[in-house]
Amino acid sequence: MIRPCLAGDFPVMLDIVNEAARAYEAVIPADRWAEPYMPAEELRHEIESGVIFWGEERAGELVGVMGIQHIRDVSLIRHAYVRRAAQQRGTGARLLEALRAQTSKPLLVGTWAAASWAGRFYEKHGFRLVTPGEKDRLLKEYWNIPERQVETSVVLADRRWFEYRGQGSGSRVQGRERKKKSSAGNSL
Repeated sequence: MIRPCLAGDFPVMLDIVNEAARAYEAVIPADRWAEPYMPAEELRHEIESGVIFWGEERAGELVGVMGIQHIRDVSLIRHAYVRRAAQQRGTGARLLEALRAQTSKPLLVGTWAAASWAGRFYEKHGFRLVTPGEKDRLLKEYWNIPERQVETSVVLADRRWFEYRGQGSGSRVQGRERKKKSSAGNSL
């Protein structure tokens, strides 16, 4: 059953994230790996920053989590993790479908460039890589991550993003942001 994660799910969510993230340990740059991969304070901060987590429950146990964060004119898929024992059974696909149904905005997802399995998962579900230049711009505009993570990540976007971006000259997102910045100074 797909359901919203509740406050009482926090310890299990944290365990799922850190267990599943072990797949990154030998793959991502060594300077980006930490133990634990995501400390409790970081997960709390993500939730306080607007990441809404959903999970799949099987036999009364949460086996996977995925977050969505609505930022201005897009929605971001954030922190998608499935317990190792539950992987390859459709949990990620069901969570992604549930989150897609919650927004009409274009969807973006960022992941480690070296985590090829993650990219393949999203491509299988209709996402496409954006150009390297667009990736850098998007990661700096919509995510709050260190420069080193920007350098070592990719961004994939759904069909709505490419349709949205393709309207008019240039990116509608960039145009709207330029208007906001010029009418409101440098603060957003």
